[in-house]
Amino acid sequence: MNAFFKPKVLVAFYSRNSSTELLAKAIAEGAAGEGAEVRLRRAREVVGPAVMQQSPGWSERAEQMNARYEAPTEADAEWADAIVLGTPTRFGSISSELKAYIDGLGGLWFQGKLNGKVGSAFGATSSLHGGNESTLLSMYTPMAHLGLVIVPLGYADAAMFKAGTPYGATHVSKLDTVEPDAEHLDVARFQGRRVATVARALRGGANVESVA
Repeated sequence: MNAFFKPKVLVAFYSRNSSTELLAKAIAEGAAGEGAEVRLRRAREVVGPAVMQQSPGWSERAEQMNARYEAPTEADAEWADAIVLGTPTRFGSISSELKAYIDGLGGLWFQGKLNGKVGSAFGATSSLHGGNESTLLSMYTPMAHLGLVIVPLGYADAAMFKAGTPYGATHVSKLDTVEPDAEHLDVARFQGRRVATVARALRGGANVESVA
C-alpha cells in the first residue's frame, strides 16, 4: 500500500447536543491515526432564532459548537479524498441542516469533481429504534448521486460485534442523557481508519490489500 500518500478526510456533521459531535471527533481521531489529514466541520442551522428558542439550550449549544468548528464548504468537499457525513435522526431521516450542505454541492456534482471520492455515514438518535439505520441508509442515496464510492463498515473489525451498525457508527442518547460509551466510540474510530485506508487505496494509486 502507498504509505506515502496522505488521504484528506472531511468529516461534516450536524449536532444539536453532543452525541453526533462526539462520534465525529472519534472518526476524525481514527482517520488521523491512519495518517489522514482531517477537517472537522459542523453544518449550520437553517432556522431562525425564534424557532431555536422553542428548544431550551439550542441557541447556546449551537453558538458553542460553531465557535469550535468552521462550517463545511464546497471547497472542503473538493479538497477531500473522503467525505464522512454525520447527522442526528430527524423522523427517520437526515437533518435539514446537513441536507442543506449536501444540496449545496450541486456545482461540484455538475462538474464531476466528486466522482470517485470515498463516502461514509454515521449518526445518532434520541430514542431506541428511533431510526438510526434508516437515517444512514437515507444518506447513502445522495452519496450515490454525487458519485461517491460508498464505504460502510460491515463486520470488518471486532468493535462491530459490540456496537454500531454495518452501515456506520451510531448512538442512542436516551433523550440526551447518555453520551457515546467506549464501545460506540471504538466503532467510530474504526470507521475513520477504514475510510482513510480505502481513500488511500483509491486515491493514492495503490492496490487494495486490506480495508479492515
